[in-house]
Amino acid sequence: MAERSSTGLLTMMLEPTPALAMTLPAEVREKLAELELELSEGDITQKGYEKKRGKLLAPYIPQIQGVDPSLQIDNRIQASSQVALQGSKSNKSRAANTRDERFRSDLHTEAVQAALAKYKERKMPMPSKRRSVLVQSSVEACTPPDTSSASEDEGSLRRQGRLTTSTPYQGHSHPAVEHWFNRVIQGSSTSSSASSTSSHPGGRSVTTTNTTAHAALNVNAAATALADLMAHTHLDNHSAPPDVTGLSERSSHHAERPHVASVRGVSRGFNHHTSVMETADGCEWRGEGSLSLIDGVPVNSRVSNKIQQLLNTLKRPKRPPLREFFVDDFEELLDVQQPDPNQPKPEGQQMCPLEGEPLGVVTNWPPSLPAALQRWGTTQPKSPCLTALDNAGKPVYTLTYGKLWTRSQKLAYTLLNKLSSRNEPLLVPGDRVALVFPNNDPVMFMVAFYGCLLAELVPVPIEVPLTRKDAGSQQIGFLLGSCGVTLALTTDACQKGLPKAQTGEVATFKGWPRLLWFVTDGKHVVKPPKDWHPPIREASNDIAYIEYKTSKEGSTMGITVSHSAMLAHCHALTQACGYTEGETITNVLDFKREAGLWHGVLTSVMNRMHVISIPYSLMKVNPLSWIMKVHTYKARVAVVKSRDMHWSLLAQRDQRDISLSSLRMLIVADGANPWSISSCDAFLNVFQSRGLRPEVICPCASSSEAMTVAIRRPPEMGVPPPGKAVLSMGGLSHGVIRVDTEEKLSVLTVQDVGQVMPGALVCVVRAEGIPYLCQTDEVGEICVSSGSTGVAYYGLPGMTKNIFETVPVTPSGIPISGRPFTRTSLLGFVGPDSLVFVVGKMDGLMVVSGRRHNADDVVATALAVEPMKFVYRGRIAVFSVSVLHDERIVVVAEQRPDASEEDSFQWMSRVLQAIDSIHQVGVYCLALVPANTLPKAPLGGIHISETKQRFLEGALHPCNVLMCPHTCVTNLPKPRQKQPEVGPASMIVGNLVAGKRIAQACGRDLGQLEDNDQFLYIQDVLQWRAQATPDHPLFLVLNAKGTVSSSASCLQLHKRAERVAAALMGRLNTGDHVALVYPPGIDLIATFYGCLYAGCVPVTVRPPHPQNLATTLPTVKMIVEVSKSVCILTTQAITKLLKSKEAAAAVDIKSWPTVLDTDDLPRKKSPQMYKPPTPEMLAYLDFSVSTTGILAGVKMSHAATSALCRSIKLQCELYPSRQIAICLDPYCGLGFALWCLCSVYSGHQSILVPPLELESNASLWLAAVSQYKVRVTFCSYSVMEMCTKGLGSQTEALRLRNVNLSCVRTCMVVAEERPRIALTQSFSKIFKDLGLSPRAVSTTFGCRVNVAICLQPNRLGKLAEQGTAGPDPTTVYVDMRALRHDRVRLVERGSPHSLPLMESGKILPGVKVIIANTETKGPLGDSHLGEIWVSSPHNATGYYTVYGEEALHADHFNTKLSFGDTQTVWARTGYLGFLRRTELTDASGERHDALYVVGSLDETLELRGMRYHPIDIETSVIRSHKSIAECAVFTWTNLLVVVVELEGSEQEALDLVALVTNVVLEEHYLIVGVVVVVDPGVIPINSRGEKQRMHLRDGFLADQLDPIYVAYNM
Repeated sequence: MAERSSTGLLTMMLEPTPALAMTLPAEVREKLAELELELSEGDITQKGYEKKRGKLLAPYIPQIQGVDPSLQIDNRIQASSQVALQGSKSNKSRAANTRDERFRSDLHTEAVQAALAKYKERKMPMPSKRRSVLVQSSVEACTPPDTSSASEDEGSLRRQGRLTTSTPYQGHSHPAVEHWFNRVIQGSSTSSSASSTSSHPGGRSVTTTNTTAHAALNVNAAATALADLMAHTHLDNHSAPPDVTGLSERSSHHAERPHVASVRGVSRGFNHHTSVMETADGCEWRGEGSLSLIDGVPVNSRVSNKIQQLLNTLKRPKRPPLREFFVDDFEELLDVQQPDPNQPKPEGQQMCPLEGEPLGVVTNWPPSLPAALQRWGTTQPKSPCLTALDNAGKPVYTLTYGKLWTRSQKLAYTLLNKLSSRNEPLLVPGDRVALVFPNNDPVMFMVAFYGCLLAELVPVPIEVPLTRKDAGSQQIGFLLGSCGVTLALTTDACQKGLPKAQTGEVATFKGWPRLLWFVTDGKHVVKPPKDWHPPIREASNDIAYIEYKTSKEGSTMGITVSHSAMLAHCHALTQACGYTEGETITNVLDFKREAGLWHGVLTSVMNRMHVISIPYSLMKVNPLSWIMKVHTYKARVAVVKSRDMHWSLLAQRDQRDISLSSLRMLIVADGANPWSISSCDAFLNVFQSRGLRPEVICPCASSSEAMTVAIRRPPEMGVPPPGKAVLSMGGLSHGVIRVDTEEKLSVLTVQDVGQVMPGALVCVVRAEGIPYLCQTDEVGEICVSSGSTGVAYYGLPGMTKNIFETVPVTPSGIPISGRPFTRTSLLGFVGPDSLVFVVGKMDGLMVVSGRRHNADDVVATALAVEPMKFVYRGRIAVFSVSVLHDERIVVVAEQRPDASEEDSFQWMSRVLQAIDSIHQVGVYCLALVPANTLPKAPLGGIHISETKQRFLEGALHPCNVLMCPHTCVTNLPKPRQKQPEVGPASMIVGNLVAGKRIAQACGRDLGQLEDNDQFLYIQDVLQWRAQATPDHPLFLVLNAKGTVSSSASCLQLHKRAERVAAALMGRLNTGDHVALVYPPGIDLIATFYGCLYAGCVPVTVRPPHPQNLATTLPTVKMIVEVSKSVCILTTQAITKLLKSKEAAAAVDIKSWPTVLDTDDLPRKKSPQMYKPPTPEMLAYLDFSVSTTGILAGVKMSHAATSALCRSIKLQCELYPSRQIAICLDPYCGLGFALWCLCSVYSGHQSILVPPLELESNASLWLAAVSQYKVRVTFCSYSVMEMCTKGLGSQTEALRLRNVNLSCVRTCMVVAEERPRIALTQSFSKIFKDLGLSPRAVSTTFGCRVNVAICLQPNRLGKLAEQGTAGPDPTTVYVDMRALRHDRVRLVERGSPHSLPLMESGKILPGVKVIIANTETKGPLGDSHLGEIWVSSPHNATGYYTVYGEEALHADHFNTKLSFGDTQTVWARTGYLGFLRRTELTDASGERHDALYVVGSLDETLELRGMRYHPIDIETSVIRSHKSIAECAVFTWTNLLVVVVELEGSEQEALDLVALVTNVVLEEHYLIVGVVVVVDPGVIPINSRGEKQRMHLRDGFLADQLDPIYVAYNM
C-alpha cells in the first residue's frame, strides 16, 4: 500500500461566474444559448454538451495557479480539502479500534451544505400572506410541551457522508462481491478524499491525483481566493434572476392587439414596452417600479413581479428523451417514463441463500415459556425479575420471579373462573384479551401478559388511548373488533385516567368494539384454591400472543405469534446474544412490542435475567437515565434505539463519574436506520473515555413479521469485524449497490446489522412482483425462513399468504427451498463476510418515475440543512402521495414557534435544493405546520399515515406551503400539436364522414299571421292595444314585501309614453340616441316607448349603485359615451347621484350629456307619432358586458324586434289571458325583451320581480309565483342560487305560508352560457316539497348576435299532446378529454372524465342553427364540436361600437359557409357546442334535434395546445374541499391562476393549495401556476350570475384582491 497516497479529488465546475458572463462576447453567448437549446431538445448528449461548452469557455476563465486553465474550481473545495490533508499526516497504520476522523457524523451535513453552495441563491417568489394568517393560536396552549424528539427514529440525527470498514477486508471478502466492494477504502489506509463533486447535471467531475499534500494546499488557497471573488460577484447579480423558462430572451416584446372597447377603463391599446435592459448575461433587468402594461392592463404591483420571478425559476422539467409518441384518437397518453439506458444495472452473480449457525441443543431448555416461569418461580422465587423506575429515576418496585409466578397464577384463575356473563364463563382458552398498560408500568404488564399465557388466553397488547381522537386509535379499534376482543385488562390508575362517558364508564372510542374493562391490581383478583394448577404444556402451534403493527397506509394488523415461535425466538436470541442465567439487562424500549418485548419480557424470563425497565417519561426528563442505570446495576446488556444514544450526547456534560465498562453488548434496536450509524459513532466518540468498548455496539435489524432478522454478535463470539459501506445514492435509487467513487455528495453510509439469526435461512428477493432471488449487487427485500417468525396476520388470509408464505424462486422459476419464507419489509443486501446490510424499509419506500427513494434518507437530508435551528425538535414527516399516476414526495415539518416568514421560506427553498442535489428527485410539496400540531405516534414520533391522511383531506392546516409541480411532474401528456393548414378536398373529407348527417337544426315555421302580427313596429302594437283593450293590465311590479308597488294598463302605458315623447320631440332630432338610466320598473318601459314614439333610439343602462359608485359609475359613463347618447333620461334621485361629489371622484361629471328628470313631466300629448320609413331602421341598442370584460352594443332593427316577440309568443304560447312572472334584470338580452317588449306584443300580463329585491326577501319570487298561480316564469341563475342558498332550509316555513309551486309548468333560466346542471337539479330537489314538478325547470340560450335562440317550454300531462309541446330536455355525458381536442365523445354516466351536459332548450320558431368548424368555416357532422351559427329574422344587425370597428366583427353577423350551402347568411354566436339528433319526436312528428352549448370561445383557455373551459376546472376545484365556496380560473403569461373563495377559518387557507393543485393535475393534466385564496364574495359576478373572470384577473394583477394567501407553485 502506498505510504503517502493522499488523493485530492477536486471538483471542477464549468459554470462561468456572473463576473465572467459579463465579459463574454455576444457571439459566444449566442453559441452557448444554442448549445443549451440542443441539450434541452435532446439533440446532443450531456457529455458532448459539456465538452463543447468547456471549449467555448476555456479562453475566458481566469487561470488559477497550478491548475489547468480550462477548469475552474468551485468554492466548495474549502471544507473538504482540509479532510484531505488530515489523512496524510498520520501515515502509520492505526489500530483497528481507533476512530478515523472521516467517520464524523456531521459529514452528511457537510455534503448538504456543499450541495446548497452550488445553487447560487436562486430567488424564488415568496408566497404572500395576509397578516392574520400568521397569528397562529399559541402552540403550547393546546398541547403539553413535548420534550421528546420527533419520532422514535428522529432527533437531529444526521447521516454520515463517508464511512468505511473498521478493519481491512482482505482475505475474507466473497469473490462474488469483490468486484463491487473492492472500492471500500480500507480501515488502515491513510488515503482520504476531498469530496465535493457536483451532482448537478451541468457540473463535471475531474479527478486530479496529487502525489504530495503540498499541491492540495495550493489548490485550497486558490479555491479560497476564488470563493471570495464569487462571493462579491454574487451580490451584484441578485436582482436579476436568470430566465430559465426556456423562452428565448430575445423574442420580441412588441405583440400588438386590436383595440376593443374594454370595460376595464383602459382602452386596450398597444402594449407599452416595459423598460427592459438586457444585461450581458442575457437576463432582463426590469425597473422594479416601472409601470408595465400587460395586455393593456396597468400593472404596478408585487403580483406581477412575483409572477415574473416565478417564470424565471421554472426550469424545464427534467424529461428523459422520449421514444416516438403516439396519441390515440381519444386517449391522451400520459408520458410513461422510459428507463434511462445509462442507468446502472446489477452485474453480480445470483445470491446464495444465507444460513445462520444451527440452533444449539441445551439440555435443560424448558419446553415452553410458562414452564420456564414455573421453574424460576418455584426454584428461585427471591431472584429479581424486573425493576420499575419512577420519573425521578428511583426504583419503585422490584418484581421477583416468585411474585411474578404467584400473581400471574392468581390473574389466570380469576380470568377463567370469576368472570361470567349470563352464567357462562366470559372467557375460554384461546380467547383474545386486550392489554392496555401505560409505558411506565412494566410490572403490571408483565403480570397480565404471563397471566394470560397461563390461562391459555391470547394477549393483544395495545397503547393506552388518551383521547377519543388519538391518531390511529380507530384502526386499533378495528383490530380489536376483528380479533373479537371483549375484555381489556388495565391498571387501576390507568382506568381512572381514561376518558369517561356520562355514566361514569369508560367511553367507547371511535371505531372500537364494546369492551369490559378489568383492573388487574384491584380486589377482584382472587387466590386460586390449593388444588388448581395452570396447565403447563409443551410449546405448540397455537397462538401465544398478537402484536399490532401499523402499515404504511395506516391500517393496523395483528401479527400472531405461536407458542413454538415465541420459544424458538427466545432460544435464538439467547444463543445470538450469549445470554446467561441471572444477567442484568437495561431496557429503554417499549416493552409491549418488538425488541422491547422480545428481550425485556420474553427472553429475560427464559434465562432468569433481571430487567431494569426505563420508561419513556423518564427519558424525556433525564436522557442520561439509562446510562446511569447501566452504571449503578453494572448491567451487562442494554437495549436502546439510536435516539436514546443521541439524546444522551446532548446531556452528557453533567456527568463525570459514570462507567459503561460493564456492558458486553449495547443492542441498537433500530440499527437498520440510515441515521443509526451516526448516532453509534458519535456516542462511541464521547463514551469511549467512560469505559465503552467499540466492539460492544451491536446494531440489529428486525420487523414485526419476522421478529429479529440479524444482529451483530458480541465480541466474545469471535465473529468477523463490523463493516461499513459507502453507497452511491444514485445506484440505490435504481436498486443497485455501487460503492461510491465519484458522486461525493449523494452517498449513503450504512453499517452492517451483523449475522443472520441462528437456525434461520435468509435470502434477498425482488421487492415488486414475483419474488425472484436478487443478484449479489442488487437491493431487494430480505426474507427469512425459520421457526421463530410470526405466523400470520390475524383474520387476513390473503395478506398472510403474500407476506408469511412467500416462495423465493431462481430466475428460471425454481423454488429455492421447500420452506416458506416471511418477508421482513426490510430492503437490503448481503455483504462480505455474510454480513447483512439494510438500506431502507418497504414502508418508507417511495417509487418516483421508476426510481426508489427512502423516506428516512430524505428526512436525514432535510434535517441536515439547518438541523435544530429551524425544525421544531427535528419533527419531519416524509411520505408520497399518488398524483397523476406517479408517486409525489411530500415533506411536512413542524417549524419552531419563533421562526419568521423569511426564515421559513429560506429554509424551504434550501431543503428543495438539497434534496434535488443529493437524491436527484423533486419534492412535490413542502409544508410547514406550527410546532406540536402533527399527529403523534404512541412514543412521541410522528404518526406518518395520519399526517398523510390529513394532508389529503385538507386538514393539516400548514402555516407555509411550497408546491413544486413544475419541476417534478414530468409525465404530462405531450402538448397537442395543431395540424398544419389543409386543402379544400381533405377539408371536406375531414369534416364530414361519408353518410354522416350535417349538424343543423331549425325551429318550426312561423305560420300564419294573427291580428297583432301585421304590425311592423312594436310602438304601433302599443297604440292599437291602448285603443282596443285600454284597461287590460299589462304590468305589475312587486316590491320586497310582495305588494304591488306600481302597475300599468295598456292605456296608462301609452299615455306615459306620449308624455316622454312630447318632452323629447322639441329637444332632440329623430335618430338621436338616448340613454335610459332607471331602476327596474314601469318608468323604464314607458320611457322606452316614449323614445320610439319620438323617433329616438333608446339605450337601457343599469343605474349606478349608490354604495359602490367607484366601480359601477364608470360603466354607466362608458355606455353613455360608446352609444353616443345625446341625452340621459332618469329619475330625480339618480339625477342627483350622477352630479354628486362622490360621482365626481369616480368620473368626470362635467362631461355628462343633458340629463332629463322624467319624474314630473307635464301632461302634454306629442304633436304626432314618428313613423320609421322602413322596418330595417334601428329600433334600440342593447349593451352588455361580456364575461371576458368586453362591452358590446348590438343594433336591433324594428323588423328584428317584432320577429323576436313573435317567435317568443309562438314558443311560449303567450296571449292576453296568460300571466307570466319575470325575475330578471331588464337592461339587456332576453331579460330586456321579456320586460319591455313581449307583454306589449302578446298582450299577456307580466308580474315583474326586480332581482335586487330578493336580497332582502329571498322568497319574494316564489311566493309571487304561488300567489298569482303563474304557469310560466323566467329567472336567472343568480336568482336560482339565491333561492337554493337562502331558502334551502326554509321549505317547511314556506309550506306553512301556503307557498305552492304545483301551478308552474315551465320555469326557464335565462342565460348566455352552458346550462348549470348541478344548480338546476338542486333547485328542483329543494322545491319538490312545495309541489314543483321536476320536469318544470329548463334552460334557454341566447347571445349577443341573437338574444333568444332556444327556449324550452315543458308541458305536463295531457296538454303535451296538444299544440307546441316539446320533449323534456335531455342530458348526455361527454368525455372531457375528447372535448379538449374539440371532439365530442359520448360516454356512460359515471364513467371517468365524464361531463354531464344538458340541452339548452328547444330552438325557437324561425331560427336555424348549424355547427361550423371555427378554423375552416365548413359545416360539421352530428355530434361534432364547433361554433354555433344562427340564422333567423330576429338576429341583431351588427355591433355598435365607438371605434367603428364593425369591419373586425362584420363576419359575426354575416358569414357564409366555406362549402355546402354557401348562400345562407349566418351570424356567429361565439359559442362552442354541438347538435345531436335524439330519439324523441316533437308535436309535428319530426325527430327532435337537441342543441348543447359547451361554452364561450372567448372564455376558453388555450393551454398545452388544448382547449379548456374554465367552468370545468372550476367545478373540479370546488369539489376538492368543503371550504371552497367559489372558484374562478384565468391564465396569465401561460400560467394557470386559480382563485378560490374560502368559506371557513383562515387557517384552512393553505390546506387548499395542495388540494387544488392535485385535482387540476389529476382531472385536467394541467399544472396550476398560482393559487390565490380570497374571502367569499371577491370573485365578481355580473347581473346574469356569470363570473367576470377578466375583471378578477385585472384585480389580481393590480393587487386589489386583498388575498388571504397567494401560493406561487414552482
